Parts: sequence; C-alpha cells; structure tokens
Amino acid sequence: MLKRLILVILVFASVALHGCVSPSAGLVLYNDSKDGYHFLYPNGWQEVSTSTKSNGLDIVFHDIIEPSENVSVVIGKLQSVKDLHEIGNASDVGLRVLQRVIAPNISQQAELLSASEREVNGRTYYSLEYAVRRPNGELRHDLVSVTANRGNLYTLSVSAKADRWTRVKDLFHRVADSFVVE
Repeated sequence: MLKRLILVILVFASVALHGCVSPSAGLVLYNDSKDGYHFLYPNGWQEVSTSTKSNGLDIVFHDIIEPSENVSVVIGKLQSVKDLHEIGNASDVGLRVLQRVIAPNISQQAELLSASEREVNGRTYYSLEYAVRRPNGELRHDLVSVTANRGNLYTLSVSAKADRWTRVKDLFHRVADSFVVE
C-alpha cells in the first residue's frame, strides 16, 4: 500500500513538473491588437518609451539587468511588393536587411550567419541571424524575424552582446520564433 502511494505521488509530481516546463516558460506575451502582432519577451524586461516612433519603431523592451539586450518591432511600408517572396528568398532578404538596416554604412560591419523560412498560419516568415560589429568595436548578435502583411513589412529584432550570446541564444530564438502577425 505504501509503495503504491509513493508511486502515485511520484507519477503526479512528474506530470506536474513536466507541465511547468513549456516553450514559453520565463516569457511574457506582448499583444499589439492595433497593429496586429504579438510575441513573447523575457519576464522582467521593461518597455522603453518610443514616443517619437521614428523610422517605424513600434515597441522596444530591454533587460533591466543587462540593458543592452533588447527586442524591438519596426513596421515599414512596402513600396512595390506585397509579400516576401516577391523580394526574394530568405538569404536575399537577409542581405537586403543587412545592407539597409543592420549595417547601412561602412562604420558598422555585419555578417549574415543564417537565413531560413518558416510558415505560421499560412504566412511566411524569414528568420535571420547576424554577427554585428558596431562602430565602437562592440560585437553583437542579432536575431531578426521578418514578414509582410497588408502592404507593411514587420520586423522583430532581438539583440545581445556577443559575449553573452551562448547564455541567451536559446531564449532569444524562442522570442524570435514567437513573433506572429495576424
């Protein structure tokens, strides 16, 4: 009888603990119903004021302990195309983002490390990974998720210093992969 009780308790505890570890553990949902997107960001990060909303910047969160770690969403207008495939494949778009957004001038250098495509609810997303050297010599690592909807280009970027990358990369991949535009 005691063995059976212990077995039941162990099975219950195992199931309960397994339920506590989920892909969104340690993450909080941000939902922008006005602009039609949502994503997960790390618990404990704070929203940064974007009152000017320059260059299409819609939202920024940063880590309160390591303020250089951040996630942001930029919404820009598409001029002559309606979807990502008209621009090119993931690598083509990744190189254009590198040249126009990540490193638009020669003082900042960047390398596209990987580019892949995923589909969520019939919408194409390109997942891009960059190594960036800022003008001050700082090395960073950026993950970018890009998609198009209703004539807009939506870009989520999550960034960290290169020396912290190994500690945060799994978490940051979960953030980037959580980005969904309705």
